[in-house]
Amino acid sequence: MPVVDVVNLDGKKVGSVELADAVFGAKINQDLLHEASRWHRRELRAGTHKTKDKSEVSGAGRKLWRQKGTGRARVGSIRSPLWRHGGTVHGPKPRDYGYALPKKMILGALRSALSAKLAEEKLTIVDGWSLDTHKSKALRNTLGKLSVERTALLVAYGENRNLELASRNLDGVKLSAPNVLQPYDVLRHDLVLLSKDAAARLAHTLDPEKKPIEVPHVETIAPAPPVKKEAAPKATAKKPAAAKKPAKAAPKKGKG
Repeated sequence: MPVVDVVNLDGKKVGSVELADAVFGAKINQDLLHEASRWHRRELRAGTHKTKDKSEVSGAGRKLWRQKGTGRARVGSIRSPLWRHGGTVHGPKPRDYGYALPKKMILGALRSALSAKLAEEKLTIVDGWSLDTHKSKALRNTLGKLSVERTALLVAYGENRNLELASRNLDGVKLSAPNVLQPYDVLRHDLVLLSKDAAARLAHTLDPEKKPIEVPHVETIAPAPPVKKEAAPKATAKKPAAAKKPAKAAPKKGKG
Protein backbone atom coordinates (compact mmCIF):
# COMPACT_ATOMS: atom_id res chain seq x y z
CA MET A 1 0.00 0.00 0.00
CA PRO A 2 1.29 3.51 -0.79
CA VAL A 3 2.17 5.54 2.30
CA VAL A 4 1.53 9.29 2.04
CA ASP A 5 2.46 12.04 4.47
CA VAL A 6 -0.35 13.93 6.22
CA VAL A 7 0.20 17.69 6.54
CA ASN A 8 -1.65 20.39 8.42
CA LEU A 9 -2.81 23.72 6.99
CA ASP A 10 0.63 25.19 7.66
CA GLY A 11 2.25 22.62 5.36
CA LYS A 12 3.99 20.75 8.19
CA LYS A 13 3.99 16.97 8.43
CA VAL A 14 1.85 15.66 11.27
CA GLY A 15 1.76 11.97 10.39
CA SER A 16 1.34 9.45 7.60
CA VAL A 17 -1.47 7.34 6.24
CA GLU A 18 -1.67 4.16 4.18
CA LEU A 19 -3.84 4.48 1.09
CA ALA A 20 -5.70 1.58 -0.47
CA ASP A 21 -3.63 0.06 -3.24
CA ALA A 22 -6.75 -0.88 -5.24
CA VAL A 23 -7.88 2.77 -5.34
CA PHE A 24 -4.72 4.92 -5.30
CA GLY A 25 -2.35 2.40 -6.86
CA ALA A 26 -4.52 1.01 -9.65
CA LYS A 27 -3.41 0.54 -13.22
CA ILE A 28 -3.96 3.71 -15.24
CA ASN A 29 -6.40 3.18 -18.11
CA GLN A 30 -5.96 6.02 -20.61
CA ASP A 31 -8.91 4.98 -22.78
CA LEU A 32 -11.21 4.96 -19.77
CA LEU A 33 -10.02 8.40 -18.69
CA HIS A 34 -10.67 9.76 -22.17
CA GLU A 35 -14.18 8.30 -22.30
CA ALA A 36 -15.07 9.61 -18.81
CA SER A 37 -13.78 13.10 -19.69
CA ARG A 38 -15.70 13.11 -22.97
CA TRP A 39 -18.87 12.00 -21.19
CA HIS A 40 -18.49 14.73 -18.54
CA ARG A 41 -17.90 17.49 -21.08
CA ARG A 42 -20.91 16.46 -23.14
CA GLU A 43 -23.06 16.57 -20.01
CA LEU A 44 -21.95 20.18 -19.45
CA ARG A 45 -23.12 21.36 -22.88
CA ALA A 46 -26.21 23.54 -22.68
CA GLY A 47 -27.57 22.55 -26.08
CA THR A 48 -29.63 25.75 -26.36
CA HIS A 49 -28.51 26.73 -29.89
CA LYS A 50 -31.42 27.51 -32.20
CA THR A 51 -32.04 28.91 -35.70
CA LYS A 52 -35.34 29.95 -37.27
CA ASP A 53 -36.77 28.00 -40.15
CA LYS A 54 -39.09 29.19 -42.92
CA SER A 55 -42.16 29.17 -40.67
CA GLU A 56 -40.53 31.24 -37.90
CA VAL A 57 -38.86 34.21 -39.65
CA SER A 58 -40.76 37.46 -40.11
CA GLY A 59 -42.38 38.25 -43.44
CA ALA A 60 -45.73 38.18 -45.23
CA GLY A 61 -47.15 34.97 -46.56
CA ARG A 62 -48.45 36.31 -49.84
CA LYS A 63 -47.15 35.19 -53.20
CA LEU A 64 -44.84 37.90 -54.59
CA TRP A 65 -45.91 37.62 -58.24
CA ARG A 66 -47.98 35.36 -60.36
CA GLN A 67 -46.74 31.92 -61.23
CA LYS A 68 -46.40 32.39 -64.99
CA GLY A 69 -46.01 35.13 -67.52
CA THR A 70 -43.41 37.37 -65.87
CA GLY A 71 -40.28 35.65 -67.16
CA ARG A 72 -38.91 35.42 -63.66
CA ALA A 73 -38.38 32.36 -61.53
CA ARG A 74 -41.43 31.23 -59.65
CA VAL A 75 -41.44 32.09 -55.98
CA GLY A 76 -43.99 31.38 -53.30
CA SER A 77 -42.82 33.30 -50.21
CA ILE A 78 -40.44 36.03 -49.18
CA ARG A 79 -39.38 33.80 -46.29
CA SER A 80 -37.80 31.25 -48.62
CA PRO A 81 -34.34 30.00 -47.55
CA LEU A 82 -33.04 31.13 -50.96
CA TRP A 83 -33.75 34.73 -50.12
CA ARG A 84 -31.97 37.17 -47.83
CA HIS A 85 -33.50 37.19 -44.34
CA GLY A 86 -35.16 33.92 -45.17
CA GLY A 87 -35.33 30.85 -42.97
CA THR A 88 -32.47 28.44 -42.30
CA VAL A 89 -32.67 24.90 -43.60
CA HIS A 90 -31.61 22.04 -41.28
CA GLY A 91 -30.28 24.46 -38.66
CA PRO A 92 -29.42 23.42 -35.08
CA LYS A 93 -32.24 22.81 -32.63
CA PRO A 94 -32.20 22.58 -28.82
CA ARG A 95 -30.97 19.12 -27.82
CA ASP A 96 -29.31 17.17 -25.04
CA TYR A 97 -25.77 16.02 -25.80
CA GLY A 98 -25.49 13.75 -22.78
CA TYR A 99 -25.44 9.99 -22.97
CA ALA A 100 -25.43 7.17 -20.45
CA LEU A 101 -22.13 5.81 -19.18
CA PRO A 102 -22.00 2.71 -16.96
CA LYS A 103 -21.30 3.46 -13.32
CA LYS A 104 -18.48 0.91 -13.24
CA MET A 105 -16.66 2.83 -15.97
CA ILE A 106 -16.95 6.11 -14.04
CA LEU A 107 -15.63 4.51 -10.84
CA GLY A 108 -12.81 2.84 -12.77
CA ALA A 109 -11.87 6.15 -14.37
CA LEU A 110 -11.86 7.83 -10.96
CA ARG A 111 -9.49 5.17 -9.62
CA SER A 112 -7.19 5.71 -12.61
CA ALA A 113 -7.27 9.50 -12.15
CA LEU A 114 -6.40 9.33 -8.44
CA SER A 115 -3.65 6.80 -9.12
CA ALA A 116 -2.20 9.03 -11.84
CA LYS A 117 -2.11 12.04 -9.51
CA LEU A 118 -0.42 10.03 -6.77
CA ALA A 119 2.14 8.66 -9.23
CA GLU A 120 2.93 12.24 -10.33
CA GLU A 121 3.25 13.31 -6.66
CA LYS A 122 0.45 15.82 -7.12
CA LEU A 123 -1.85 14.43 -4.44
CA THR A 124 -1.68 15.78 -0.90
CA ILE A 125 -3.46 14.53 2.22
CA VAL A 126 -4.52 17.31 4.59
CA ASP A 127 -5.27 16.62 8.24
CA GLY A 128 -8.46 18.72 8.11
CA TRP A 129 -10.02 21.86 6.63
CA SER A 130 -10.66 23.67 9.91
CA LEU A 131 -10.64 27.33 8.83
CA ASP A 132 -11.10 30.19 11.28
CA THR A 133 -12.66 32.54 8.74
CA HIS A 134 -14.56 32.50 5.48
CA LYS A 135 -12.30 35.10 3.84
CA SER A 136 -10.77 34.11 0.51
CA LYS A 137 -7.50 35.86 1.33
CA ALA A 138 -6.90 33.58 4.31
CA LEU A 139 -7.54 30.50 2.20
CA ARG A 140 -5.20 31.79 -0.51
CA ASN A 141 -2.43 32.14 2.08
CA THR A 142 -3.15 28.61 3.33
CA LEU A 143 -2.96 27.19 -0.19
CA GLY A 144 0.35 28.96 -0.66
CA LYS A 145 1.72 27.08 2.35
CA LEU A 146 0.48 23.84 0.76
CA SER A 147 2.55 24.49 -2.41
CA VAL A 148 -0.42 25.37 -4.62
CA GLU A 149 0.99 27.32 -7.54
CA ARG A 150 -1.60 26.81 -10.27
CA THR A 151 -5.02 25.17 -10.00
CA ALA A 152 -6.17 23.05 -7.07
CA LEU A 153 -9.04 20.67 -6.35
CA LEU A 154 -10.10 20.60 -2.70
CA VAL A 155 -11.94 17.49 -1.54
CA ALA A 156 -13.62 17.66 1.87
CA TYR A 157 -16.03 15.27 3.56
CA GLY A 158 -18.90 16.81 5.48
CA GLU A 159 -20.27 20.33 5.63
CA ASN A 160 -17.72 23.13 5.94
CA ARG A 161 -19.29 26.55 5.44
CA ASN A 162 -16.09 28.56 5.82
CA LEU A 163 -14.29 26.47 3.22
CA GLU A 164 -17.25 26.70 0.84
CA LEU A 165 -17.45 30.49 1.04
CA ALA A 166 -13.68 31.04 0.89
CA SER A 167 -13.05 28.77 -2.10
CA ARG A 168 -15.80 29.93 -4.44
CA ASN A 169 -14.16 33.31 -5.10
CA LEU A 170 -10.70 31.91 -5.94
CA ASP A 171 -9.89 31.45 -9.60
CA GLY A 172 -8.62 27.96 -10.38
CA VAL A 173 -9.78 26.49 -7.06
CA LYS A 174 -12.73 24.12 -6.86
CA LEU A 175 -14.33 22.40 -3.87
CA SER A 176 -15.86 18.96 -4.22
CA ALA A 177 -17.29 16.25 -2.00
CA PRO A 178 -16.11 12.62 -2.27
CA ASN A 179 -19.51 11.35 -3.42
CA VAL A 180 -19.66 13.76 -6.40
CA LEU A 181 -15.98 13.71 -7.38
CA GLN A 182 -15.50 13.45 -11.14
CA PRO A 183 -12.46 12.04 -13.00
CA TYR A 184 -12.46 15.09 -15.27
CA ASP A 185 -12.04 17.46 -12.30
CA VAL A 186 -9.15 15.37 -10.93
CA LEU A 187 -7.34 15.49 -14.28
CA ARG A 188 -8.15 19.14 -14.98
CA HIS A 189 -6.58 20.55 -11.81
CA ASP A 190 -2.86 20.58 -11.21
CA LEU A 191 -2.93 19.60 -7.52
CA VAL A 192 -5.48 17.50 -5.59
CA LEU A 193 -5.83 18.18 -1.86
CA LEU A 194 -7.75 15.50 0.02
CA SER A 195 -8.75 15.68 3.64
CA LYS A 196 -7.96 12.59 5.69
CA ASP A 197 -11.65 11.80 6.08
CA ALA A 198 -12.27 12.23 2.34
CA ALA A 199 -9.41 9.87 1.49
CA ALA A 200 -10.86 7.22 3.80
CA ARG A 201 -14.29 7.72 2.26
CA LEU A 202 -12.94 7.33 -1.27
CA ALA A 203 -10.98 4.22 -0.29
CA HIS A 204 -14.17 2.65 1.02
CA THR A 205 -16.39 3.72 -1.89
CA LEU A 206 -14.04 2.91 -4.77
CA ASP A 207 -12.75 -0.42 -3.47
CA PRO A 208 -13.62 -2.92 -6.26
CA GLU A 209 -13.45 -5.86 -3.85
CA LYS A 210 -15.96 -4.36 -1.48
CA LYS A 211 -18.72 -6.84 -0.83
CA PRO A 212 -22.24 -5.55 -0.48
CA ILE A 213 -23.92 -5.94 2.85
CA GLU A 214 -26.04 -9.01 2.69
CA VAL A 215 -29.10 -9.31 4.80
CA PRO A 216 -29.09 -12.73 6.47
CA HIS A 217 -31.69 -15.01 5.03
CA VAL A 218 -34.23 -16.11 7.58
CA GLU A 219 -36.20 -19.18 6.72
CA THR A 220 -39.84 -18.61 7.35
CA ILE A 221 -41.82 -21.49 8.79
CA ALA A 222 -45.41 -21.79 7.76
CA PRO A 223 -47.67 -21.26 10.73
CA ALA A 224 -49.41 -24.34 12.03
CA PRO A 225 -53.11 -24.56 11.25
CA PRO A 226 -55.26 -23.33 14.07
CA VAL A 227 -56.45 -26.03 16.42
CA LYS A 228 -60.16 -26.40 16.36
CA LYS A 229 -61.71 -26.47 19.78
CA GLU A 230 -63.64 -29.61 20.37
CA ALA A 231 -67.19 -29.05 21.25
CA ALA A 232 -68.01 -29.89 24.81
CA PRO A 233 -70.03 -33.13 25.04
CA LYS A 234 -73.65 -32.51 25.57
CA ALA A 235 -74.83 -33.38 29.01
CA THR A 236 -77.21 -36.30 28.71
CA ALA A 237 -79.96 -36.48 31.27
CA LYS A 238 -79.40 -39.54 33.36
CA LYS A 239 -82.41 -41.74 33.78
CA PRO A 240 -83.31 -42.27 37.38
CA ALA A 241 -82.09 -45.59 38.58
CA ALA A 242 -84.88 -48.14 38.69
CA ALA A 243 -86.02 -49.01 42.15
CA LYS A 244 -84.80 -52.40 43.11
CA LYS A 245 -87.61 -54.85 43.47
CA PRO A 246 -87.64 -56.56 46.80
CA ALA A 247 -86.36 -60.09 46.55
CA LYS A 248 -89.05 -62.72 46.79
CA ALA A 249 -88.99 -64.62 49.99
CA ALA A 250 -88.10 -68.27 49.57
CA PRO A 251 -91.11 -70.55 50.17
CA LYS A 252 -91.08 -72.18 53.53
CA LYS A 253 -90.80 -75.90 53.52
CA GLY A 254 -93.73 -77.59 55.18
CA LYS A 255 -93.39 -79.97 58.08
CA GLY A 256 -93.38 -83.58 57.61
